[in-house]
Amino acid sequence: MNHNPDKSSSFKSGDHDHKSSVPRAESLKSSKEKDPAAADKNETNEQGGEAKEAEIKYTLEKAWEDIQHFLSGEEGLEIPDIIDKYLDLVEHKVSRLEVPEKSKGCPVPDPEDDGWFHKVVEQMSMLHRHVSTVFKSDSSRGPLINRIGRIHQRVMSYLEDEFRVLLEESRTAEAAADQSPDAGQDQAKEEPNFPGYSKQVLATLNKISKLMISGGYEFECYEVYMVTRRNTIEETLNKLGFEKISLDDIQRMQWEAMEREIPPWVRAFKECANIYFSAEHKLAQTIFSDNPSVGKSLFANLIRVLFLQLLNFAEAIALSKRSTEKLFKFLDIYETLQDHSSAIDSLFPEECAKELKAELTATRSKIGETAICIFCDLENSIKSDTGRTPVPGGAVHPLTRYTMNYLKYACDEYKDTLEQVFKEHSTSKPRDYQGNSQSNNDENQSPFSRHLIKIMDLLDSILEAKSKLYKDVALSNIFMMNNGRYILQKIKGSPEIHQAMGDDRYKKRSYELRNYHQSYKRETWMKLLDCLNMEGLNVNGKVVKPALKERFKSFNAMFEEIHRTQSSWVVSDKQMQSELRVSIAGVIIPAYRSFLGRFSGYLTPGRQTEKYIKFQPEDIEAYIEGLFDGSTSSMPRRKT
Repeated sequence: MNHNPDKSSSFKSGDHDHKSSVPRAESLKSSKEKDPAAADKNETNEQGGEAKEAEIKYTLEKAWEDIQHFLSGEEGLEIPDIIDKYLDLVEHKVSRLEVPEKSKGCPVPDPEDDGWFHKVVEQMSMLHRHVSTVFKSDSSRGPLINRIGRIHQRVMSYLEDEFRVLLEESRTAEAAADQSPDAGQDQAKEEPNFPGYSKQVLATLNKISKLMISGGYEFECYEVYMVTRRNTIEETLNKLGFEKISLDDIQRMQWEAMEREIPPWVRAFKECANIYFSAEHKLAQTIFSDNPSVGKSLFANLIRVLFLQLLNFAEAIALSKRSTEKLFKFLDIYETLQDHSSAIDSLFPEECAKELKAELTATRSKIGETAICIFCDLENSIKSDTGRTPVPGGAVHPLTRYTMNYLKYACDEYKDTLEQVFKEHSTSKPRDYQGNSQSNNDENQSPFSRHLIKIMDLLDSILEAKSKLYKDVALSNIFMMNNGRYILQKIKGSPEIHQAMGDDRYKKRSYELRNYHQSYKRETWMKLLDCLNMEGLNVNGKVVKPALKERFKSFNAMFEEIHRTQSSWVVSDKQMQSELRVSIAGVIIPAYRSFLGRFSGYLTPGRQTEKYIKFQPEDIEAYIEGLFDGSTSSMPRRKT
């Protein structure tokens, strides 16, 4: 059934047959040709029906004109007989309204209706109000007053049903749009058509609200409006994926399930603030235009419940168990509350707006404070990593990867929000973690930047402690180089972190990284160079062959040991790996080539040469190029 007044705006009386598309004259002519006697009878009955309908229509109008004289006091206090006649006609007319099951109790609109039903409702309200007031103490008028009341209640019941069906019409329109094959494309291009009423439907709803309020059925009118609009909004939010969830249910949820509920909540809150709240406000003002205070009150009561429901979800999330992986969803909620708070001021009455603004501010504060606690819990996560098993090959520690990726994502995506959260909701001034010469500069940094630096300094201290788990000092330096380089690359790739740290701290880290590099070379390759020291090889101008042989033997043994122990070491960063190889080759190969060129001739060619000169410079170079890949490899074959 179509309840759209655009197509039909009145109620079907049943007095006319609208099913036949054949003109009435042609239908009668056809009937006469088949059965003249029956046709004459049908024609007589039909004409009589038309005459009766015309009489009813005329009599209703004429009767009401006479009643108006009575209502105006022109007829005195005597109740004219025309009232009973008028009531008979109204009952006859109303009883013939067609009310199919699918109409939910609402009479079927008739395209040819002249608005008689709404006129009758208005007349019955005036009549009921007058007799109830004037004759309330006259017991003899009781039966008539009761009859007027029953008929008034009956037409008001029809009117209430019409009001409900028209209000629900937008949901029918939305459902049809959802089933349309082009609906998805249209919704992607345009804003949602909410609440979805045509101008004529709005005009009819406005008229009905006036009739119900003036007829003393304001409570029923408000209740129907509140229930149908609340159901419509809830269904709309359900389509966005957000459903009402109790506080207890949220508290019992695992984080994975809770996390899935947050994006639909964010979308629902944004849609409400940007579209639905203002649309509902306009709808209420349109339907109750003659009673602006009523429209404001209904809107405020309707949206207040929905608004608090949305806030309750956010508060329940804030009360859930803290963990570092929840931070970013909390910040999504915080940003949503922050960015759309202005919608309250422009739509709600002052007192209601004040209440809701206070509720929103309180909820936002809880989310902000919890977000700070979660971010600070990152310190505890770093401190709690007390494992004493060194990372194989001196590679980047998982704690470094997790911490830096966490900080980078936080700064790249939420730095401005985190700055605001720490500024507005920090309960204590961040302490200077290191207490070094840079602490004076920290005073000029934001609370968030200071805490970010504190976490990174804490990570440095933990990594320093873990580096001591390696028995080999050279490997300890490789570990610090890998982790230091990883941290620097993350800082370099995030302008937000770089800005928070400042250039001085960045340069300091670069300097520390070079120191680890130099320390590694001293521990490994400078000791190898000692084997190529010429001191003690010349005595009285002659080369001491036993000493020379010992030098070659020492070099070969140490070189093989370096290869054996460091073949599985890792330098993850390709650029640093290349730089390290070039640096080592630049120190070792020239020295070895020079030593080999100066002293290899003192060894007897053949067995002695093969025994003491195991590597050519090209072998050393090939070995160095194979370093730091993290895989054990055999000695490079000697080149001849």
